[in-house]
Amino acid sequence: MGRKSRWYLPASLITDLVGAGVPVASTFFTAHQPWAVPTGIVAGLAWAGVQLFRSRYAARSIGESRGTLPVLHDWFILLGVLAVGHAAAGVRLRAPLCLAALLPALVLTLLCRKAVHRHLAAVRRRAQAVIKVLVVGEAAAADGVTAHLAARTDHPYVAVGAVPVGAGPFASGIRTGERLAATPPEAPGEDANLVISAVHRLGADLVLVVPGAATSGERLRRLSWGLHDAGIELFIAPGLVEVSVKRLETGSAGGMSLLRVAPPVREGMQPLLKGILDRGVALLGLLALAPVLLVVATAVKLSSSGPVLYLHERVGMAGRPFVMWKFRTMRVGADRQKADLAADNENDGHMFKMRRDPRVTRIGQLLRRTSLDELPQLVNVLKGDMSLVGPRPPLADEVARYTPVEWRRLSVRPGMTGLWQISGRSDLSWDETIQLDLSYVDNWSFTSDVDVMARTFRAVVDGRGAY
Repeated sequence: MGRKSRWYLPASLITDLVGAGVPVASTFFTAHQPWAVPTGIVAGLAWAGVQLFRSRYAARSIGESRGTLPVLHDWFILLGVLAVGHAAAGVRLRAPLCLAALLPALVLTLLCRKAVHRHLAAVRRRAQAVIKVLVVGEAAAADGVTAHLAARTDHPYVAVGAVPVGAGPFASGIRTGERLAATPPEAPGEDANLVISAVHRLGADLVLVVPGAATSGERLRRLSWGLHDAGIELFIAPGLVEVSVKRLETGSAGGMSLLRVAPPVREGMQPLLKGILDRGVALLGLLALAPVLLVVATAVKLSSSGPVLYLHERVGMAGRPFVMWKFRTMRVGADRQKADLAADNENDGHMFKMRRDPRVTRIGQLLRRTSLDELPQLVNVLKGDMSLVGPRPPLADEVARYTPVEWRRLSVRPGMTGLWQISGRSDLSWDETIQLDLSYVDNWSFTSDVDVMARTFRAVVDGRGAY
């Protein structure tokens, strides 16, 4: 894969072999079990085999972050493979020993993959590990796709050129040269020859076609023939944004390809599991964290005059108001000073945020930095006003200025944490916050909630954007 360094594949393979094999061999050796080294080698090879079977070493996947859940999914497959292998070989191992060996391997693998992803992200920011894309389509549509790719940095694709279709102006400023006619040419391979010429001239890795009236049906089919015969990958941009691939299903009708977009999950087993998880974790959290809550409450009470808790009305699902609980982090009467500080607002939208808000107490700064001020919201989760994961709970004056698009974020319960929490919190712009919340509302799943909660711990430790 020319857009990524050649060492990515061997580095990933060595990481998997060592990350899985060494902890297993070490655990078996420490437990004075026979065949420690061979068992570690088998575990490492089995893990690499699972990764190969799951296409984790494919050019588009290698070095990319997949989150915690896909790795856990792969790990469970590994457990099944090892169980079948041990049964076939007639080897008997104690379950506690297997867990003691495999859990450190899982943690080490996660840490190693995280390190690789961080390095790739740094390399990509220097534009050294990107996938070069040639955009083909009618000018306005191609302009939109090019601008969308340029506006985001959470993907490896960069548009290096475009082949406009028709005579419309191409305003993005990207390099163009060849131009396809608005109507299909008589020579069947003429379109493909022009596009292939542009691919070679610009050094593109793949072609991204934006379908339109002039680039669909038989013309698109013939273009795909020419590109595939030349060994060039073809991607189609259907025009959907922020729709999870889990909601997309392919089908056909009379030889015509169809793309079904499944509706967001609102009913069934997954919402039921979410409710059980919310209330179960909230109850256990309140019981387990009772000493911490008592210590924080005492610190708030001794640090400044006023109540320990800050009870404030927020807007929940479907616009219903509720009283949200937090530990007080500001001086009493801080709400009345908000209007005087409006000129110092550092957020570009409806929210009010200041990095050095003079109303915040000294202990309040620590609580916000560690997110301990939000622990009383477990009561809101237990009552059903909030969820563990969801959009940020907005203020009433914010909701009063919502557009119809922004109002959609109230389709689900607000959460103690969410995509905004693990993506920068207050450092995000208003548009970024809304985009993340809408993505959650439309693409929610029970497993995505679990993944967000797992990633929240690191976000809290990091503290970025918490003020």
